[in-house]
Amino acid sequence: MISPSLMSDMLSPFLVSIKLAAVTTFCLLLFATPVAYWLAKPSRGQVISRFKVVLMGVIAMPLVLPPTVIGFYLLLLLSPSVGIGKWLSEHNISPLIFTFEGLVIGSIIYSLPFYIQPVYAQFLRIPQSVMEVAHLLEPSRLRRFMRVAFPQAKVGIILGSLISFAHTIGEFGVVLMIGGSISGETKVVSIAIYEQVEALNYEAAHMMSGILIVMGMIMVALIASVNKLNQR
Repeated sequence: MISPSLMSDMLSPFLVSIKLAAVTTFCLLLFATPVAYWLAKPSRGQVISRFKVVLMGVIAMPLVLPPTVIGFYLLLLLSPSVGIGKWLSEHNISPLIFTFEGLVIGSIIYSLPFYIQPVYAQFLRIPQSVMEVAHLLEPSRLRRFMRVAFPQAKVGIILGSLISFAHTIGEFGVVLMIGGSISGETKVVSIAIYEQVEALNYEAAHMMSGILIVMGMIMVALIASVNKLNQR
């Protein structure tokens, strides 16, 4: 029988994970969507085309690198002794490691390819003739993007958002390296399960894992439904 205190301890990591996934997905929607649109646009010069290829390769790195490698270098970059962390320390700004904000940065980087790829593919599906007509009718690039490109790519954006949300919920290596295990702040559900297994508390680990499995099945069903809609 799981005690009420343990139930409370189990609930907190789920809330942190859902909050992290929601904030990460929102940030990707806000900032990565224009990047995907720019990458999908035809380039006039070879230099820009090659730069886009290199950038796509950099964005895809989390797909092939172990999460601990990404987490390790983010830990170094955000630490007070080097990189961004040193600049923050010199300007009397709180460090980002072992904070929820640091988790968001790590999650955005690690989930970026999972969002960019479906959105990029959807932007590529927009007929060039549609964008040419939009260019003639609407001189503003921002309005063309918001009124023409964005609605045309909404299925890919929804798909990328769902995949990113689901992927962030299951993160372990990156969040452990840069966030640690601070209850109510950086302890996500994957770390909580690991700690319960280490403590040989398999009942709690089973319960949290079971909830994740159900959530995963729901997310997979939603992703499959959107993907089926995208293929019509």
